[in-house]
Amino acid sequence: MRSRTPDRLCAEAVELARDAAVEAARPGTVGDYLGAVADADRVVTHLFECQEPGYRGWRWAVTVARASRARVVTLDETVLLPGPDAVLAPEWVPWSERLRPGDLGTGDLLPTEADDLRLEPGYSGEDEPPPNSALAGDEPTATDPARIGAVADELGMGRARVLSRLGLHLAAERWEDRFGPRTPMAQAAPASCQTCGFLVPLAGSLRQAFGVCANEYAPADGSVVSFGYGCGGHSEAAVMPRPPKPPAPVIDETRVDDLALRDAGAEPADTEHGETGA
Repeated sequence: MRSRTPDRLCAEAVELARDAAVEAARPGTVGDYLGAVADADRVVTHLFECQEPGYRGWRWAVTVARASRARVVTLDETVLLPGPDAVLAPEWVPWSERLRPGDLGTGDLLPTEADDLRLEPGYSGEDEPPPNSALAGDEPTATDPARIGAVADELGMGRARVLSRLGLHLAAERWEDRFGPRTPMAQAAPASCQTCGFLVPLAGSLRQAFGVCANEYAPADGSVVSFGYGCGGHSEAAVMPRPPKPPAPVIDETRVDDLALRDAGAEPADTEHGETGA
């Protein structure tokens, strides 16, 4: 697309544009003139450097215009706009997309969307026919709503919403990445958690592959672990051999030995004259 040629009268109105920028900005923060851009016929935007601290690369943009056949240029608007090298804040992202695991603190509330794909409706009994309707049987059967509700509560399906297949799949992926068979700890373990006595299996469909570690000395204590995970705290790990018993000491220090102070038959030294007898 061909660029417009700035209107001559609007392009010459640099001082008018500078006065407008000086009036809008703080004193002494309007810098050098950077040029003009044609926005439309008889509409030109003049750009001035912004020297305001914290606004490096920003520019004062003053738009002027004139009516057709008029020779008087009037002021349109004055705004502060970022330039190509301006320092800008990161693009705004909704809080629901910025949230990361571990961000939820004490007292925080995390609303769950009504259409969250990780959840699906639980069993509420609303779809069951009334007891006295024509669709209901005369005698209680295995499909009696009361019995179904009791079983649903026992299985944890009586809640308003339960995990969907997608929710189960995402949870399994997270747990596999954290405490799964591909971790360095599991690669060096003597055996997997599947044969460990400290493993507490989960309920539901995830019990086929996951459990909770109950070994207080293990790195995954209290966490959900994959059956393929493992660590040195396995209940059936080999017992470390005891150190060998040291040999008996060569010198018996448990009894006192009588030792002679001088050889038998030797005469005592003459301590008075400092000589020994012949």
